[in-house]
Amino acid sequence: MTTYVYSFERGDGKNKMLLGGKGANLAEMTQIGLNVPPGFTITTEACLAYLEHDALPDGVMDEVRTAMCELEEKTGRGFGSKTNPLLVSVRSGSAMSMPGMMDTILNLGLNAETLEGLIHQTDNPRFGYDAWRRFIQLYGKIALGVPDELFDEAMNELKQKVGAKQDVDLTGPQLKELAQSYVGIVEKHTGHPFPTDPMQQLEMAIAAVFRSWMGKRAVDYRRQFKITPEMANGTAVNVCTMVFGNMGNDSATGVGFTRNPATGENVIFGEYLTNAQGEDVVAGIRTPKPIAEMALEMPRLHAELMDLRNKLERHYKEIQDFEFTIEKGRLYALQTRNGKMNARAMVVTSVEMANEGVITREQALLRANPALLEQLMVPTLAPGSNAVSLATGLPASPGAASGRVVFDADTAEARGKLGEKIILVREETKPEDIHGFFAAEGILTARGGKTSHAAVVARGMGKPCVSGCAAIQIDVHARKARVGEAEFVEGDVITIDGTTGKVYAGRIPTVEAEFFGELQTLLEWADEAATLKVRANADTPNDAARAKRFGAVGIGLCRTERMFNDPGRLPVVQEMILADTPEERQSALDRLLPFQREDFKGIFRAMAGLPVTVRLLDPPIHEFLPTASQLEFEIDHLRNLKRAVRGMNELPETLRMLDPELHHAYVDSLDHLNANLVEYEHQHRFDALISRREAMLRKVHALHEVNPMLGHRGVRLGLTNPEIYTMQIRALFEAAAGCMREGVTVNAEIMVPQVCTREELVRVKAIFDTELDRVTALLGERPHVRFGTMIEVVRACMRAGSLAQIAEFFSFGTNDLTQATFSFSREDAENKFLPFYQETKILRENPFEVLDVKGVGRLMQMAVQWGREVRPDLKVGICGEQGGQPDSVRFCHAIGLDYVSCSAPRVPIARLAAAQAKLREKEYSTTVFD
Repeated sequence: MTTYVYSFERGDGKNKMLLGGKGANLAEMTQIGLNVPPGFTITTEACLAYLEHDALPDGVMDEVRTAMCELEEKTGRGFGSKTNPLLVSVRSGSAMSMPGMMDTILNLGLNAETLEGLIHQTDNPRFGYDAWRRFIQLYGKIALGVPDELFDEAMNELKQKVGAKQDVDLTGPQLKELAQSYVGIVEKHTGHPFPTDPMQQLEMAIAAVFRSWMGKRAVDYRRQFKITPEMANGTAVNVCTMVFGNMGNDSATGVGFTRNPATGENVIFGEYLTNAQGEDVVAGIRTPKPIAEMALEMPRLHAELMDLRNKLERHYKEIQDFEFTIEKGRLYALQTRNGKMNARAMVVTSVEMANEGVITREQALLRANPALLEQLMVPTLAPGSNAVSLATGLPASPGAASGRVVFDADTAEARGKLGEKIILVREETKPEDIHGFFAAEGILTARGGKTSHAAVVARGMGKPCVSGCAAIQIDVHARKARVGEAEFVEGDVITIDGTTGKVYAGRIPTVEAEFFGELQTLLEWADEAATLKVRANADTPNDAARAKRFGAVGIGLCRTERMFNDPGRLPVVQEMILADTPEERQSALDRLLPFQREDFKGIFRAMAGLPVTVRLLDPPIHEFLPTASQLEFEIDHLRNLKRAVRGMNELPETLRMLDPELHHAYVDSLDHLNANLVEYEHQHRFDALISRREAMLRKVHALHEVNPMLGHRGVRLGLTNPEIYTMQIRALFEAAAGCMREGVTVNAEIMVPQVCTREELVRVKAIFDTELDRVTALLGERPHVRFGTMIEVVRACMRAGSLAQIAEFFSFGTNDLTQATFSFSREDAENKFLPFYQETKILRENPFEVLDVKGVGRLMQMAVQWGREVRPDLKVGICGEQGGQPDSVRFCHAIGLDYVSCSAPRVPIARLAAAQAKLREKEYSTTVFD
């Protein structure tokens, strides 16, 4: 028989999938002797059964009644008692922390009779009516579906009537009046009396919390953070004896982190409110006080809190995010969980805890999520901007962001989908705003602290957040806000700095973040642990130097076509394409060769002996020419201008005479053309310019392909036009030899793209050998350059053994290989059906972002195996987009690749992921392809 209910004394603190994180930790805290209010957990299995059948499973409420009887014995109180009432909280908790995404009901068990008992028991009418109105609102909203705004309006009306600023200013009789109005709101909205039977209240509350697992904000959160059913499936319900932080000034409630989650500093971090309850701190309704103030206000309890902090961190060996309540001078631990930190804090605490001996270096490497390191590449405000801030709030989540102001989550979501960069500005945020968080560049709130909902969620997302900015007066209905004399309306641009808490008008320039000591240390430990090396994709000397700063141990992909696209070289490239004879083509290539040679030299110098893998020209040649429609437009434009300027000396006068709309189009799209027209107009030589564009247009039509990405490109272009590859190979050898003469160590590799047959490699290798001999004879230096191939065609995977007879290394180009394997055009797929495929679970991930292990990965694994059977020392890497994605890095390690290559900012991510892949290699399933 299935057991659905476990007391905190009996629950397995390690079984978070069954008890949820909160329930498991409550059990564990109870069992290690911490002062936890008695309670029990209803399992996630009960939740899944409820969601499947829309009813609590048989036997659940029988177990709940038994557990409530045990709770009555432990507390000496009665559930529903008129004289000594037991009240409970009903709280959610899944296996993965989802702060604020599901529902909680406090003070459950109150009705008119138990309320009188509570007031008599505590001799505190104000406290009783405060608990009663809180319960009605939470229960009405969560269990009965009453809109929260109705309660807020009643509260605001009462505060305005009596002149109160905050709820703590309301008297007992005023709270009694408020509670009566709340009951009226519930009964009017539902058409039924407010439930008075405590057990009925509890049953409905359990069902409501179970339903919150499928609430919009919870579903959105799981989708955003890729929480799968294997990671967390359903929420548990925790029924816990109420302890009250709102019983007077010797009572309080608060949230703490055992270390600062924003900086990693080894000091307790958190906030509390006296005479407050439950959600007040995290909801952002009142701006709380820092825990440091408790040392002055409640010194004994501050010392007890420090002891609790130390016990939690020593036991869990992880930074803890914990909640506590002080009731009449007694401290209770209400929950704990691993603290959500930004990337900087995660890195700092990992290194410090390892150095302190709390955890090992391996544990330090494993506790950090590699993807979080991307946060460290977020921009910060550029020094020297001299911008004057409008206001300062609390620095809740670091980083700087600019965007257009919006005042509600729905507008943020709508405008974000249109590609706008926006800042979500709210008085305070609620969990219902989560979809606006996803769309926003950053979040700004007028109320709330650094542990408010806005701050916690923003830190988890790595987005800047400024909270508690009291200087901002927001008028949501008028869609505007005022800071002193300054006013901004929806759509105005502001900048927020979540590191300092400052808010600025307009867009402030930003700069890239720099590495810091702890990050450098952690990545050095990662490099020591990893066997998979990390290179970078870089195309210029500056790119190469930047990659090296990020810790790349080589260049895994240098795309030579990027060098051709330089504006100073593009006309020569076009001349080469338009050449009518081999001699004309060679003349253009001879002029391109010095450019390529100097580029290679710069990269070799920047990498100073580290491997540099140069890919020969890959894209179709027409990509270096304008489109047919652009050329047709330019030709028509030139002909019109020729007629217009006939007999005139000044081109500007001509342009002023043109149709204004046409002139506007010219200015926008033809700046490069108009810059040349002055010279041509004065010489009346339009014909030459027109003739050149007509020749280009003929060439574009001649080069036209139905599917150019599967057409005349890569090695196919290099073999039909061998002079192109000859020039590139010669330039590389000359650059290598020149650097060697300068004393620079060169470790170069030439890579042939789009290969599908061994004979293609044989023919390019012949060019390679000829040019190597020629350069050696000419310059007296014989560069050591490896010869290899891209593996990005399915047939290349199938013929890997044959290709390895010629190639000394393979590099998987997973962008094209993924397109070929799925028969997807990346741009079309991502813009049209891939989002639908992911949303409806046809595909779990975008295969262009996360390596498709079962399809593309299977091809890679076979190619590695067959290639190394022929050439045991075959070097194999990956240089596609997935090279910096942690799950993909793990797979590359598993199939024995030597390196991954990715964009420079993702190099730190790949370095840490490579270390984790090695440390966890035994966990990786051998049935990964099943």
